[in-house]
Amino acid sequence: MNSYLSISKEVKEALERGKPVVALESTIISHGMPYPQNVETALRVEQTIRENGAVPATIAIIGGKLKAGCTKEEIEYLGKKGQAVTKASRRDLPVLISRGEDGATTVTTTMMIAAMAGIRVFATGGIGGVHRGAQQTFDISADLEELAQTPVMVICAGAKSILDLGLTLEYLETKGVTVIGYQTDELPAFYTRHSGFGVDYRLDTPEELAAAFRAKLDLGLKGGMLVTNPIPEEYSMPKDVIDKAINEAIRQMDTAGVHGKQCTPFLLAKVKELTGGDSLDANIELVLNNARLAAKTAAALMK
Repeated sequence: MNSYLSISKEVKEALERGKPVVALESTIISHGMPYPQNVETALRVEQTIRENGAVPATIAIIGGKLKAGCTKEEIEYLGKKGQAVTKASRRDLPVLISRGEDGATTVTTTMMIAAMAGIRVFATGGIGGVHRGAQQTFDISADLEELAQTPVMVICAGAKSILDLGLTLEYLETKGVTVIGYQTDELPAFYTRHSGFGVDYRLDTPEELAAAFRAKLDLGLKGGMLVTNPIPEEYSMPKDVIDKAINEAIRQMDTAGVHGKQCTPFLLAKVKELTGGDSLDANIELVLNNARLAAKTAAALMK
């Protein structure tokens, strides 16, 4: 594995010295936002983690290497190349590595590479889940399977609201994944704070989050833990507005015949278009909010 995994000097030193490290995904850079906002946001997220006492480790696949910690130049490269970079899930890793190609890591592959490097906390925007209509399509994100088997705490703003949130929670329950609401009893729905669905437990401080995850690790229990952190109130979009945009985006996706790994980028782009860019602003703020909490939780975990 060492021949494939490349840990940056800063991240390696932090891990060796017992300093808190927070993993970050790269799909949000290549597929989640347009250039240059994607690069600007990625660097702001890294800076936010530093300001809150941890070391950022942006994760990606570059030239067939699993990178735990990207340089500013590598982030710029991923941002400029954009969707020409393969959106890399678990199934893609063997071919991308053997061919020496690039890959933007999803929640799944970020968890995998973080675990290989010894990083326990990961901040992202929203996780994937059970897609609407999955009863017919069987379209279920690999993120849920990874949460069931890889020992990384994922801090997010809930599942993306383009998904079937009820079925996503049912799937996570079946897989034994604890879903925690940070300072909330309700599952946040990415762009909005409210979904109408409850979480398994509410915890109110980074120290409580760290203690719960430490207990899981000490017990040797398989899998990760999902922390859902609501978007700040001032950036939360009205549920009826975002639901209307999502329903129209799904209608357009079905008409266009989009399926598989292209669904999420298509829907996010359409929702952005239908909301006049408000959804992109909300997306940036919720990622920064998750980064702050992840840094504080990682610091508490190291204590």
